[in-house]
Amino acid sequence: MESGRTTLLKEQQLKDQFDNLEKHTQSGIEFVERYTKFVKERSEIEINYAKQIRNLSKKYQPKKNSKEEEENKYTSCRAFLSTLNELNDYAGQHEVIAENLTSQIITELLRYLTELKAERKSHFHDGRKAQQHIECSWKQLESSKRRFERDCKEADRAQQYFERMDADINVTKADVEKARQQAQMRHQMAADSKSEYSNFLTKFNQEQNEHYYTLIPNIFQKLQEMEERRIERVGVSMKTYAEVDREVLPIVGKCLDGMTKAAESIEPKTDSKQVVESYKSGFEPPGDVEFEDYGPGQSMKRTVSETSLSNSRGEAKERPSGGKSKGKLWPFIKNKNKGSGPEDFSHLPPEQRRKKLQAKIDDLNKDIQKEMDQKDALTKMKGVYEKNPQMGDPASVDPRIVEMAMNIEKLQSEVQKFEGWLAEVEGRLPSKSDPPRRQSGLYETQNSNSSTVANNCAQDRESPDGSYTEEQSSETQVKVAVANTPEFDDEFDDGDEETLPTIGTCKAIYQFEGHNEGTISVTEGELLYVIEEDKGDGWTRVRRNEEEEGYVPTSYVEVFLETNAKGAMTYI
Repeated sequence: MESGRTTLLKEQQLKDQFDNLEKHTQSGIEFVERYTKFVKERSEIEINYAKQIRNLSKKYQPKKNSKEEEENKYTSCRAFLSTLNELNDYAGQHEVIAENLTSQIITELLRYLTELKAERKSHFHDGRKAQQHIECSWKQLESSKRRFERDCKEADRAQQYFERMDADINVTKADVEKARQQAQMRHQMAADSKSEYSNFLTKFNQEQNEHYYTLIPNIFQKLQEMEERRIERVGVSMKTYAEVDREVLPIVGKCLDGMTKAAESIEPKTDSKQVVESYKSGFEPPGDVEFEDYGPGQSMKRTVSETSLSNSRGEAKERPSGGKSKGKLWPFIKNKNKGSGPEDFSHLPPEQRRKKLQAKIDDLNKDIQKEMDQKDALTKMKGVYEKNPQMGDPASVDPRIVEMAMNIEKLQSEVQKFEGWLAEVEGRLPSKSDPPRRQSGLYETQNSNSSTVANNCAQDRESPDGSYTEEQSSETQVKVAVANTPEFDDEFDDGDEETLPTIGTCKAIYQFEGHNEGTISVTEGELLYVIEEDKGDGWTRVRRNEEEEGYVPTSYVEVFLETNAKGAMTYI
């Protein structure tokens, strides 16, 4: 009985150990799953970070045909563009991290978890099977033991009954014989039960010995090895996790080196020279102003200069008493009439116009070369078709070749047109060695009444509002200045500006919005008074009433000078 209780106690302890191992191994699997989830979330963070970095780089990339793209000629802008490109490569390395984490850790751990769960299930299945087997053997042993005990008791009772019957003289011999046979049968059954119990006991002891010394230790050993492999696998994954980051560090370092190199490539002086080159106008600097003496009964003549940048004609109509009115330099006046401009870029200063024309010619030449290449390719294709008619019809290529020839002719015509404008500009640009020139006094006349000046070339002048006008016509424009104009130079004007007399009238043939100082807005068809004619800069001074006067583009109005004005003629 003591041996049986010991066996039951051991079985219970063994069952408890299996429960403990089952909980521990399940906890280990959950740890691997948690670590896998951690790596997966890190991978998602890397992907999202890379995506945000790429979007940031794309957001600040210069837009095509935009102001930002034009600014790429500056070293600082090119350095920023290089930084954006390096940042894009930097984002790519974070994508590499995400890919390697997924392929080298997440995928492998998920596959390993499947194998680990299957192996664990197999080991515990074997353990439970061994437990069930030994419990079954134990039950068989207990059953044979109880049967042996019962048979022994029955044999003892049958023996005692036989002995009583044999001692009783009143019992017949037949009854005694029957009791003896029953006692012998019970003793035989007890002997058989004893033999069976002995066999089951021997078998149980062998199985129990194998259970505790072979099967269970093997299962525990396999579980231990499984657990060690799991821990080792987690360690390898953690090491790979660090190596994935370390592998991209050299490339990340190169990206950062590229950003540093881009920053070091910035050249402030080069950028400032680019600004000068981009915006220099090509205008000739003004010359010296000649001295004009004052004579009794004679008015001072207003100085006329073709190259002066001072806005002497765009001054305000009203000035404080005794104050000075100083004109602004035209380059610093903001142009509110910005637009695409005419095809020949005549609204630009000469130097800028020359650059725009040259760039347009270069673009047209590229288009011509492209069309010529395509035409040559089609001509070769036509030759192949002529040699091998089965490949295609040669006549099917002719319309396209004709179309390209027409395109080339049209583009060449455009080039000639722009080259003509370019030659005109380059012929008008002042040489750096030319001395500054300035015209002072009145325009001289060929006779006492009038003078004619033929002007068949375009006139490029900078206007008070910052724009430029060019009038190109085969007709002769005759301009004269009114003698004895009652105007005084600003340097000697200590009082209010004297009102200029009317020298003619004009009619607005286009609408003009005068936004800048010195200009006046006019509507199409409006009649105005002319108080100062075009001095060669493309602007005419007009008056609407006693309070409103200013400059308008000469090409926007039709001028009629008074024939009785001294030295005046009507515009033809």
